[in-house]
Amino acid sequence: MKTTLLTGWHLMRWVRLVFGIFIGIQSIQTHDIISGLLAGFFLYQAITNTGCCGVSACAVPISKPNKTEDIEFEEIKTK
Repeated sequence: MKTTLLTGWHLMRWVRLVFGIFIGIQSIQTHDIISGLLAGFFLYQAITNTGCCGVSACAVPISKPNKTEDIEFEEIKTK
């Protein structure tokens, strides 16, 4: 959980966090429960790095280093 919370902060995760905080403040000011639930949804997505599907089904994959292998070519001559 600690690594999920502290790593992988990309643009969409920051956008979800900002939306969650902004909508949360607005819901407190207007005393609106539905907006509060929407803010909680955005904050949950930002904190757990999940997308719309939950359980990292829509999460942005962690980039892996490219592994290149040497490819051997055989020259074919026509007669």
